[in-house]
Amino acid sequence: MYGFEAMTFNIHGGYLEAIVRGHRSGLLTAADYNNLCQCETLDDIKMHLSATEYGPYLQNEPSPLHTTTIVEKCTQKLVDEYKHMLCQATEPLSTFLEYITYGHMIDNVVLIVTGTLHERDVQELLEKCHPLGMFDSIATLAVAQNMRELYRLVLVDTPLAPYFSECITSEDLDDINIEIMRNTLYKAYLEDFYKFCQKIGGATAEIMSDLLAFEADRRAVNITINSIGTELTRDDRRKLYSSFGLLYPYGHEELVVCEDIDQVRGVMEKYPPYQAIFAKISYGESQMLDKAFYEEEVKRLCLAFEQQFHYAVFFAYMRLREQEIRNLMWISECVAQNQKSRVHDSVVFIF
Repeated sequence: MYGFEAMTFNIHGGYLEAIVRGHRSGLLTAADYNNLCQCETLDDIKMHLSATEYGPYLQNEPSPLHTTTIVEKCTQKLVDEYKHMLCQATEPLSTFLEYITYGHMIDNVVLIVTGTLHERDVQELLEKCHPLGMFDSIATLAVAQNMRELYRLVLVDTPLAPYFSECITSEDLDDINIEIMRNTLYKAYLEDFYKFCQKIGGATAEIMSDLLAFEADRRAVNITINSIGTELTRDDRRKLYSSFGLLYPYGHEELVVCEDIDQVRGVMEKYPPYQAIFAKISYGESQMLDKAFYEEEVKRLCLAFEQQFHYAVFFAYMRLREQEIRNLMWISECVAQNQKSRVHDSVVFIF
């Protein structure tokens, strides 16, 4: 079907594609970020944002503002836009849009289970959950003692149920097991999303394959770096890598045996797209790696808008908006804590 999308795409998808491209034009520019970085207080940030699409969401907030309020209201805007698009969507776009939220569902499950393990209040945990990843029975997650109960009591009725088949064990939940569960779920989710995009075909499959492969490779690198010096065996590490992406399968075989960050760097420098990412980072330094990956992801997401008649623009827009909210959170935190010298450390410019 590749090449013929233009004939039929606009019947169902034309209106929403126009909507999402309109939303994209409202993303903050480099000039906006430069102005925000010079703000002295959170009220200055609010004043600057009042001239953007975030204005209506922040206008009724009284002083003194908190960082959490700014992030909450900006996230609310994203949720409202997402819900509007989901209401208007028909198959297969509605399923595609639902897939975008599964990552947040996994994060919410892990947040509640970890919080319960450390005896935090469930209501407090629910407030910290991402609104896009909420589902009806999420509050009852707190009763589960092991993976099997977690699945049987709560997750069997959610979209995450199929992804749990690989990580159902009777082992009690502890920090290591929960982290393994998060990565196993993410692996199953990414593979499922990848297959779904291939089934849609055309430009959607082509562009989403590239974006999801990048996500899978980034997770493989992060899993490798985070498991160095832990009790995770090489086989356990291998099981957490996704079965697609530029690093699959030969890069995975090399990453499995890495014992430090410089060995990971050696593996990644064999792959031209990732060579440039690691070139920005000095030896033995992994702190700036996240920012380098985010910058590369933003470039790829912006390129998704260069083609028409495909669904990847919805995925790209949601990711870009989430990156924008991360930027705003960092700037707000730096201003609130009087750390303005560090304000540029984690801001990723989108345009």
